[in-house]
Amino acid sequence: MELGLYTFGDVGTNPVTGEKVDANQRMKELIAEIRLADEVGLDIFGLGEHHRANYAISSPATVLAAAASVTERIRLSSAVSVLSSDDPIRVFQQYATLDNLSDGRAELMVGRGSFIESFPLFGYDLDDYHELFEEKLQMLLAIEEQEVLRWPGSKHTHAVDRLGVYPRPVSGRLPIWIAAGGSPESMVRAGALGRPLALAIIGGEPRRFAPLADLYRRAADQSGNADKARVSLNVHGFVGEDGKAAADLFFPAQKAVMDQIGRERGWGPQSRAQYDASTGPEGAMFVGSPAQVTDKILGLREDLGFDRVTIQMAIGVIDHKEMMKAIEVLGTKVAPELRRAG
Repeated sequence: MELGLYTFGDVGTNPVTGEKVDANQRMKELIAEIRLADEVGLDIFGLGEHHRANYAISSPATVLAAAASVTERIRLSSAVSVLSSDDPIRVFQQYATLDNLSDGRAELMVGRGSFIESFPLFGYDLDDYHELFEEKLQMLLAIEEQEVLRWPGSKHTHAVDRLGVYPRPVSGRLPIWIAAGGSPESMVRAGALGRPLALAIIGGEPRRFAPLADLYRRAADQSGNADKARVSLNVHGFVGEDGKAAADLFFPAQKAVMDQIGRERGWGPQSRAQYDASTGPEGAMFVGSPAQVTDKILGLREDLGFDRVTIQMAIGVIDHKEMMKAIEVLGTKVAPELRRAG
């Protein structure tokens, strides 16, 4: 089983120390974190695209290219690229370039995104939310298949008549994951296309997602793509040598972020009791000691049958030194246990 990390590059004020972290500082810290993740043997590091003041990463491919120069083995991915408001040709070119810079370690995870700022920013209408993703995904997959592209165009994409798209990935193919938050339609689409599925589980009880993972695999099987079916869980979490200390450290920053989103979307503030429930055996957050996190992953694997877990540990502004400690623990204590389990 593969294990990795993802982040959006949070900036702002540390709710515990009051330290202010800007984009310049966060970028430098982030490159150090990715380098350490590579050194301690994690499998993948993903960066999410956002266009908000509290996130530093609007161009994941740029930051991942910098990370490629200081790493040797770890796979580098978007998590996610908001394909709906981007140009599929440029997205493919950026990640094919990253693939060449990293000697074939690039991946691309595409989705609609969890926020909507990119739509008005780049001149797209939210009324076209579903059509934009569907049409641009089909174009992106055609680009991967065809070095010299013939694309008829659609409502939201332009026609291309026998023009090359360069550079090409090192192996000729670019791993393209489809990210989804839990709609049955998304499960069927990913399975029918024979694409690996990145399933975001950031609330509720993870075991309730088992029918969706099964739906994805059935769609892959019925489309002749059973051998291509892979599932990654994208979750929130934090690990430390001491489980309670890890939970106490993670809570303030995580609460600050979730409370801000809650104010925007009509949720109430998060209580410590709610947080503690979500970090328990049946909760959505993977927080605790190495043994607690390992046991939770392996227990859920029986029901969901996933191949990869990526954890968002950098939610909000958390002290960089503490984040480096957590990455080391994840790579040296959790990852080996998961590999031994198969």
